[in-house]
Amino acid sequence: MKKAKKVMVFGTFDIFHKGHENFLSQARRKGDFVIVVVARDKTVLNIKKKRTVNDERKRLRILKYSRLADRVILGSLSDKYLIVKKYKPDVICLGYDQKAFTTDLARKLKEFHLDKTEIIRLKSYYPNRYKSSKLRR
Repeated sequence: MKKAKKVMVFGTFDIFHKGHENFLSQARRKGDFVIVVVARDKTVLNIKKKRTVNDERKRLRILKYSRLADRVILGSLSDKYLIVKKYKPDVICLGYDQKAFTTDLARKLKEFHLDKTEIIRLKSYYPNRYKSSKLRR
């Protein structure tokens, strides 16, 4: 029996929109089991220097309700790579404009003996229309 190919994505998913749906659909095509890691409120505040419209629990519920992922979990506050180490994804899909925690990702994967994990940057979907920062205004 073939092992399910695990795909992991990370994001804030603040104002859930068609761009997020497209992002998750693209990720789904890269494997069999999609794990979405939702950024914690404190992490978003530290990185983006602003609060989210929806708190982490609501964002988590919205993603679970969308049924676009097989597992939806909150990120770790202590170790940003804890979930990668725990779930050992075969593929990590990044958003077209995702910058946080991406520069050292390949090196970190090697460090965790996950050198076979593929990193794929997904395509944007009407970024001038579907972007939480634009919809927020």
